[in-house]
Amino acid sequence: MLKLYRFCWPQRRGGDVEGLFVEDSDVVENAIGSNVYFGEICGKHSDVYGTLDEEDLTVVSEDQEKINWLVDILGRSISGYNPFDYIEDQDEQDEEEE
Repeated sequence: MLKLYRFCWPQRRGGDVEGLFVEDSDVVENAIGSNVYFGEICGKHSDVYGTLDEEDLTVVSEDQEKINWLVDILGRSISGYNPFDYIEDQDEQDEEEE
């Protein structure tokens, strides 16, 4: 089932990393615990990265009619940063652990 999610990672400098996006709830569930790497999105040398946790996401809506309308108009990434566009591949995660 598609859901509208709000994403927020508080940052010490440069403001919070936030986003509003639509994703399948099963995809979200499977991605919890994945490494996310945004790069220097909060300024030079900011190097924003971390692990996606359930607390980072808030379900805004489960109304399928409204969600489908939003996706038709704006696509799945509504505003800000969609962490699912920045999840590292499992191969990259395995290399970092070695």
